[in-house]
Amino acid sequence: MRKSLFLLPLLILPLAGCLQDPTSRGVAGAVAGAAIADALDENMVAGAALGGLAGAATCGIQLGLPPCY
Repeated sequence: MRKSLFLLPLLILPLAGCLQDPTSRGVAGAVAGAAIADALDENMVAGAALGGLAGAATCGIQLGLPPCY
């Protein structure tokens, strides 16, 4: 179980490059945050909120992701 928790972000991160605007990145982050929180038996709403904020904030960060327009 612990290995899958470390591999999940590595599998999700490349998908973030396909999303071009902050809204779609925020939605994808919220879904991923809720899924991770559910897998860890934590609060899914808080996980979705944090994931959404993190997803929307990735615009403009130089990680090899396309810029948001």
